[in-house]
Amino acid sequence: MKVAIVHYWLVTMRGGEKVLEELCKLYPQADIFTLVLDEGTLSPILRKHKITTSFLQSIPGSRKHYQKLLPLMPFALEQLDVTDYDLVISSESGPAKGIVTRPDALHICYCHSPMRYIWDHYHVYRRELGLASRFVFSLVAPLLRMWDVTTAARVDAFVSNSMHVSRRIARVYGRLSTVIYPPVAVEDFEPADKIEDYYLCAGQIVTYKRVDLAVQAFTKMGKPLIVIGDGPHLEPLRRVAGPSVKFLGRCDFATLKHHLSHCRALVFPGEEDFGILPVEAMASGRPVIAYGAGGALESMGDEGAGVFFTDQSVDGLVDAVRRFEARFDEFDPSRIRKRAQRFSSARFRREMSAFVEAELARKRNTFRQPEWNEIEAHEDSSNTLVLTHDERV
Repeated sequence: MKVAIVHYWLVTMRGGEKVLEELCKLYPQADIFTLVLDEGTLSPILRKHKITTSFLQSIPGSRKHYQKLLPLMPFALEQLDVTDYDLVISSESGPAKGIVTRPDALHICYCHSPMRYIWDHYHVYRRELGLASRFVFSLVAPLLRMWDVTTAARVDAFVSNSMHVSRRIARVYGRLSTVIYPPVAVEDFEPADKIEDYYLCAGQIVTYKRVDLAVQAFTKMGKPLIVIGDGPHLEPLRRVAGPSVKFLGRCDFATLKHHLSHCRALVFPGEEDFGILPVEAMASGRPVIAYGAGGALESMGDEGAGVFFTDQSVDGLVDAVRRFEARFDEFDPSRIRKRAQRFSSARFRREMSAFVEAELARKRNTFRQPEWNEIEAHEDSSNTLVLTHDERV
């Protein structure tokens, strides 16, 4: 069986790329198709696979400014030829599910989210554009939405990375989906013997992550906060942060792992589709102070793994920190870690493999030729031969 995996773009190694790595472990013979590739970011696992890029790769600056090429992405995606492949798995967050496959091929879409920039985060992205780009984006976005909805019909079966995203798929595409949580390398993390006196906020510093709430709240309280990550809003946050807030910028995995296991708690003030970082903190035995929306509600479950706040504001976060500190001794690192183990990479591969096999069996049954004993030949009143067979065919 020839397998193709279509991933929107390969310019970083974040959550979506970790899913891609696990799919490559499941299908080591698979070829990868992507819109834009930065070879310097590829992990050793991905380097083993043949990778085909779109014509966007040849545009100067595309690896750095790929998001500005959004209007061209549907055209570029549809030029990628996967007609030789029996199984196509699209990894969707940018344009990927719109790939054109053979009618008898099985197309499964693992959806991290319908494209945020044209749906639920449309106005957030639009506000951050310059005047000319905002005008162009306003004209293009309705066309992209139409393309995005119509190409959902090219998918045989959807898999969503959370119930939160499953509801979004139903609303945007009108399709049902099966939830298979993304893989988290929980075995790479472990609790520390000693907890230090600081809180941690980590991740890409962009608007929807709401790192600004953490910086302002801990500046207001005068409590120690370490911020790990980089992004366009890093420098503005440095200017408003008080002396209790320390910025480490982009760090290696060893540094992140150390701080996840030694912090009092991870502060997670944004709304994520799933959110791998809270699970990594839980795998380190540390609780999470999270905004009570999106995937955090599913990964953390009840407040045995941390504290939620529903008022996404500085005062709402300050109140959550105070409630957390009042309950600090209640949080059991071993119990928290046990919950994180529900989201292991091995579990993802097991569930994804079973889902694909079930869909392949269903597809084979749909396209198989009927057996002669299922066909009844008879003549109608006009002596015309009529063939009827099992309605599954």
